[in-house]
Amino acid sequence: MGGDFAPEAAVKGAVMALDELGEQSRIVLFGDEGRIRELLAAENCTSDKIDIVHTSQVIEMGDHPVTAFQQKSDSSITVGFGYLAKGLIDGFASAGSTGAMMVGSMYAVKPIEGVIRPTITTVVPNAKGAPVVLLDVGLNVDCKPEVLCQYGIIGSLFAESVCGIENPRVALLNIGEEETKGNAQAKATYDLLKIEGETGHLNFVGNVEGSHIFSGKVADVVVCDGFVGNTILKMVEGLYQINMRLGVENKFWLSMNYENVGGTPVLGINAPVTIGHGKSTPLAIKNMVLSTERTISSRFTERLREAIK
Repeated sequence: MGGDFAPEAAVKGAVMALDELGEQSRIVLFGDEGRIRELLAAENCTSDKIDIVHTSQVIEMGDHPVTAFQQKSDSSITVGFGYLAKGLIDGFASAGSTGAMMVGSMYAVKPIEGVIRPTITTVVPNAKGAPVVLLDVGLNVDCKPEVLCQYGIIGSLFAESVCGIENPRVALLNIGEEETKGNAQAKATYDLLKIEGETGHLNFVGNVEGSHIFSGKVADVVVCDGFVGNTILKMVEGLYQINMRLGVENKFWLSMNYENVGGTPVLGINAPVTIGHGKSTPLAIKNMVLSTERTISSRFTERLREAIK
């Protein structure tokens, strides 16, 4: 029931995802059952792979996230997280209130023991058409070096497990490639990542400049704090829109469309959670469902839990 175009976009996107869903997977829709059934009927969808859990409340974008999550106990987000925490579903995705989604992630599902701070990530394309994992992209705007170092481990495991990248190259975003570049935070983080690389915990390749994020020549995983990461993400969205207005359409720019990414996974918590863009279209919802399914089937959460021990 969350998002600017809910519940129509969510239901249509779920129906679109059915054709590409794994044989053993099912979709559970949380929301107004009567409205959902009307929309499924309008889509001529009679699939037995969709379940419906009726909820009577909606967390609005203007609601205070913590208060709404607690007081609107029959909202689609609160009930969905309840199912996830009990293991009744394997992953949860929504284009609803980002704040409420983070409240559910932190207090219903909870961080994995040993994770200093969970992160949200996004996957952007490089010039070769391969994925680049960028984290953090907005959850933690101020990060200690220990947190950024752990993001390198989390991002490396995500790139390997979910994106299928063998021995992913992990780089630290900086203003220069030299080891001595950057502020105190960057230098301290570099030292920690270097140690992790020397001990074989990840494939650390050093610093990377912003101009090389999309080149595909340097790194598969780029580590930065949420302030910088979110700035890059918004810049990419803006450049995509500008190119579309100018009529510049090619494979690289089309892959920058947020609809093709689907959403941003929350990493470092005890179950797969994906947060979608508030303006998510049916195509974005479809890809959000499928990306959540990939995270589930990759056993990323279990592998991270083992790695952080």
